[in-house]
Amino acid sequence: MAMARASSGLAYPERFYAAASYAGFDGSPNSSAKELTSKFSNDSALLLYALYQQATVGPCNVPKPSSWSPVEQSKWKSWQGLGHMATTEAMRLFVKILEEEDPGWYSRASNSVAEPIVDVEMNHDSKTEAVKENGNSFPETKTISTENGNLMETQDKDVVSEGLGSVVVYDQWIAPPISGQRPKARYEHGAAVVQDKMYIYGGNHNGRYLSDMHILDLRSWAWSKIQAKAVAESTESPSPALLTPCAGHSLIPWENKLLSIAGHTKDPSEIIQVKVFDLQTCSWSTLKTYGKPPVSRGGQSVTLVGTSLVIFGGEDAKRSLLNDLHILDLETMTWDEIDAVGVPPSPRSDHAAAVHADRYLLIFGGGSHAACFNDLHVLDLQTMEWSRPTQQGEIPTPRAGHAGVTIGENWFLVGGGDNKSGVSETVVLNMSTLVWSVVTSVQGRVPLASEGLSLVVSSYSGEDVIVAFGGYNGRYNNEVHVLKPSHKSTLSSKMIEMPVPDSVSAVQNNTNPTRDLESELEVGQEGKIREIVVDNVDSEPLISKHPETTEHLIVTLKAEKEELESSLSKEKLQSIQLKQDLTEAESQNTDLYKELQSVRGQLAAEQSRCFKLEVDVAELRQKLQTMETLQKELELLQRQKAASEQAALNAKRQSSGGMWGWLAGAPPTQNAYDA
Repeated sequence: MAMARASSGLAYPERFYAAASYAGFDGSPNSSAKELTSKFSNDSALLLYALYQQATVGPCNVPKPSSWSPVEQSKWKSWQGLGHMATTEAMRLFVKILEEEDPGWYSRASNSVAEPIVDVEMNHDSKTEAVKENGNSFPETKTISTENGNLMETQDKDVVSEGLGSVVVYDQWIAPPISGQRPKARYEHGAAVVQDKMYIYGGNHNGRYLSDMHILDLRSWAWSKIQAKAVAESTESPSPALLTPCAGHSLIPWENKLLSIAGHTKDPSEIIQVKVFDLQTCSWSTLKTYGKPPVSRGGQSVTLVGTSLVIFGGEDAKRSLLNDLHILDLETMTWDEIDAVGVPPSPRSDHAAAVHADRYLLIFGGGSHAACFNDLHVLDLQTMEWSRPTQQGEIPTPRAGHAGVTIGENWFLVGGGDNKSGVSETVVLNMSTLVWSVVTSVQGRVPLASEGLSLVVSSYSGEDVIVAFGGYNGRYNNEVHVLKPSHKSTLSSKMIEMPVPDSVSAVQNNTNPTRDLESELEVGQEGKIREIVVDNVDSEPLISKHPETTEHLIVTLKAEKEELESSLSKEKLQSIQLKQDLTEAESQNTDLYKELQSVRGQLAAEQSRCFKLEVDVAELRQKLQTMETLQKELELLQRQKAASEQAALNAKRQSSGGMWGWLAGAPPTQNAYDA
């Protein structure tokens, strides 16, 4: 056992207020102007002002200042540009920008700030930590990733003490302190979050399907079990809905209910069953749907898009893999089978799906009976067209049985396997740029490197939290792990600049601005993205002390504009050239089609002529046979005629000799008598 002494700095919000006081804010809206002008550049001053207002007042709801006050107009635009950013996010960004502008601010301000000290008792053998802060003990918290007995360095150095009741780091999996009766270990279960509660339903344990439901309170981290009951499916059908054990199903929150869609069962039905769990009455019923429902299956993906469920792929009861596409309209409860254009993903199950901008359905990974995949497919839900865009960054290895959640435009994937071993990396895909990054990695055979685990996202004081449960990696698991994704993105630093693939070039970044605002500000300082700063340069700068800064910014923006216009012109020329090529190809295609039609006409005429010749030949053959018969008859008649003539000649001769003999008195011969 060894003792390590760690200094985490002030926790939020105290850290923010200390930074605001150091920067010159005293709490009034008009404060800090004089202090800021002497410490920071124009752009930084505007951003700090806006973030302070966002953190202390909230979103900008004040009317736009008049045009004769350019300073106030610049401040208003900067504040307005933050939209509905959460208070805690604004606090963190304020401190981060201050640290970039003045890295030593905390040491200079620490004379008047009492910094709490955290004593961490580290066990190099057991991966557990007992944490004490200011004399108060917290429940035991396990960290997942270790290296040489020491905690691995995380991507974000900030440590907070809110929501989880223990020390939590960013971009690192943590096992929170759990109370209550844990559910039976399982995988291929369904999971969903409603009002800070994670619901777990069904799954597979030792080859047996489950039908129990459990709740994990994400505030107290306490498990409880629901004694669910069945109610009549409808007034026409008084029999209750059977609580059929299942696995490989999907659990989707809808209004104040949970929808359980599809799944493998012991006695499978012919079509997909949609069951409804009422959270108020804790009862199950079967949803009555219309149209032609899909065949029953498990391992499919079910994605909620607006008021519709999009179902793709899976494996049916006969173990046949599927790649069909169906949509269930939750307003009309009607099924619709979609015949999308383009090349769809190959038949698969246990893949992951997500929707971006309420328009693009993304499918990643999954497996067949012989292999696992790491391909990415995108379905445009407006045009119903499949495409396979080019992936960038640290592309994940092939996997199946992984789980995913979306936070803003980021798609986090955890777990899965390739029939050989579990996947240890937690990866994230920026759905606008299609760039992959690795968030963190776990060591050894831990539940996070499992197949069939579940992943949900919840929120604590404006911060997103990813919660993983269960899975199978040689043994069945029922452990809970938590990860807080960082808001500043060391992930963004791994992204390379590249044009967006054509198949998703229309994807607009209209997601939650709190996710990547910090990275946008960082990139903006390098002249790549300047969403807020561009707005600020429309009016006079807040401070006229450094006019060359504004001039340099204008020159930079003009250069960027010219570069973009040049790129646009090249794209237009390329588009025109492609249109010309397409026109020529269509013209050639028309000529070839006409030639083909002509050849087909000639071929038809030749076929008709050949048919007539065959008929004539048949008739001639028949005539020839008739002539041969007549020839034979003619020969027979000729022989008969010759015989008759010979007989007549002989008779004449005999008759003539007998007369002269009689006249001469000679006796007739025997032949005469015979005649």
